[in-house]
Amino acid sequence: MVAIPGGVFTMGTDEPEIRQDGEGPARRVRLNGFYMDQHEVSNQDFERFVNATGYLTEAEKFGDSFVFEGMLSEEVKSEIHQAVAAAPWWLPVKGANWKHPEGPDSNIFNRMDHPVLHVSWNDAVAFCTWAGKRLPTEAEWEYSCRGGLENRLFPWGNKLQPKGQHYANIWQGVFPSNNTAEDGYKGTAPVTAFPPNGYGLYNMVGNAWEWTLDWWAVQHSAEEAHNPTGPSSGTDKVKKGGSYMCHKSYCYRYRCAARSQNTPDSSASNLGFRCAADALPELQ
Repeated sequence: MVAIPGGVFTMGTDEPEIRQDGEGPARRVRLNGFYMDQHEVSNQDFERFVNATGYLTEAEKFGDSFVFEGMLSEEVKSEIHQAVAAAPWWLPVKGANWKHPEGPDSNIFNRMDHPVLHVSWNDAVAFCTWAGKRLPTEAEWEYSCRGGLENRLFPWGNKLQPKGQHYANIWQGVFPSNNTAEDGYKGTAPVTAFPPNGYGLYNMVGNAWEWTLDWWAVQHSAEEAHNPTGPSSGTDKVKKGGSYMCHKSYCYRYRCAARSQNTPDSSASNLGFRCAADALPELQ
């Protein structure tokens, strides 16, 4: 984990790219110091938790999870006859879970250092609790994402590819039909791929979406806040950072101020998490 110093920062933006997501207004937020995982929880990390506790994820209990169509074998696709109307590239796949991210004919043997996927908010909370940690609030997550920079689009600045270098794992090409994988990855990347931000944190944007503690709302006060934790209740939880599927043409959410949401029992092939803590936990 990395010690994140307390301080004041500008959360959100007055120039929202996706207004309906509640990216604005820009507001001053004061945070106490805390600790943040240096990278997303990996398959290896999650396997240790499962081996120690026997935990069964919600995707395993439900028997299916959502997978991006472009990652599926023709065999698996031929057995699916439904999709998400608003996003037909999302297919419910029987037997898809963290151990089998693209369904029963897939595995994670060569991806142990990639982010764990198909974990619900409830699963993420169970892992963080076991590890002596917790999920970060949205404010803590965004403060961490910004890496000490004020009012920048990305954790490293305003240019997506400074000097032509890739700083995040997102979609290149035409979504959803053509992924050129110019950044080196068609799907997820190892959790320490790409340069870290000013706080030494890896892949705060791109790679996998990350759950936060907060309930989702799109109306925010412009007043200065101190250690905000979001609404007291809701139906969806906030996720941040975007994923390897994000492209400016349809999901320009690999920005620090960007945000989205899912129900706490949702899981998908581009959704993971990292933990935060008030104090360094005892080593497992």
